Amino acid sequence: MNPIELLVTGAFPLDEREVKALNRLGYRVSFQLDEQKMTENPEKYEAVLCNSLFAAQDIRAFRSLRMIQLTSAGLDRIPVSYVKDHGIALLNASDAYCLPMAEWAVWGILSLYKNADFFYKNKQERIWEKNREIRELNGANVHIYGFGHFGRALAHRLRPFGCKITALDVYPFDHEDADEVLMVTDARADASLPEADIVAAAMPLNEKTRNFFDARRLSLLKSTAVFVNLARGGLVDEAALTDLLLSGKLFGAVLDVFEIEPLPKDSPLWSMDRVFLTPHNSFVGNGDHKRLWEIIFKNLSSFAEEYANRSSL
Repeated sequence: MNPIELLVTGAFPLDEREVKALNRLGYRVSFQLDEQKMTENPEKYEAVLCNSLFAAQDIRAFRSLRMIQLTSAGLDRIPVSYVKDHGIALLNASDAYCLPMAEWAVWGILSLYKNADFFYKNKQERIWEKNREIRELNGANVHIYGFGHFGRALAHRLRPFGCKITALDVYPFDHEDADEVLMVTDARADASLPEADIVAAAMPLNEKTRNFFDARRLSLLKSTAVFVNLARGGLVDEAALTDLLLSGKLFGAVLDVFEIEPLPKDSPLWSMDRVFLTPHNSFVGNGDHKRLWEIIFKNLSSFAEEYANRSSL
């Protein structure tokens, strides 16, 4: 049987051991570090391991393509309709990053609740001053929109603090880490928003979810609420969120993703005390590579087996 032609981009740096493991599965591995650079002989590749390769290149040039393994969780940089129409297997890495992202969200929420900026600034100035405006997570109502891998990981880490978890999803299902489960489009979902102390966006970005948190929905949040977005910037009307924060009608926000990245230097979000702001960094953790490799190897093993079965017909 001929080897399966696999293109691996710089999105996932394979080591020698991993390359050999793929060779044993029947893959001939080619490398392209820069996803923006035009691929040589794209028509020969039957499988691709990448992140945003097809945001920069025309997928139609990859005429032999049968499988895409993404190193990201989101599908928003992939021409999904084309992939479906041409029977191309599309696999993501949604489970690889949920753990560090959930920890990051908890870190951000606690930083706001415990007024970390106040103590950090006073430490720099060597000022001994108590702060009485400290909040507790115990008893907080947390609404998590999107109860996939990240949403469930976040719930699992907030429950031990004594939080009440409301899970909202397009495919609602009972879960041990959720006290209540609602259909995201249910009228009760919006009706319950004013009760939320923390609202977390954990949904995939697509045409149905783009600007899901618009000015109307954001206005339902109470002034003591914290808004969290580590998923995709396009889920939120950033201008409306910024206005709420500037006017004091929202306590604070934990933001790792934005409509435009890098976040423009003139964005008011940079200078707000109650905005925990990071540069799309929440997915990073020392266990990422191991988890991602396990996902990649499992999926490429399955594809190689299917490929062999087709070839034997």
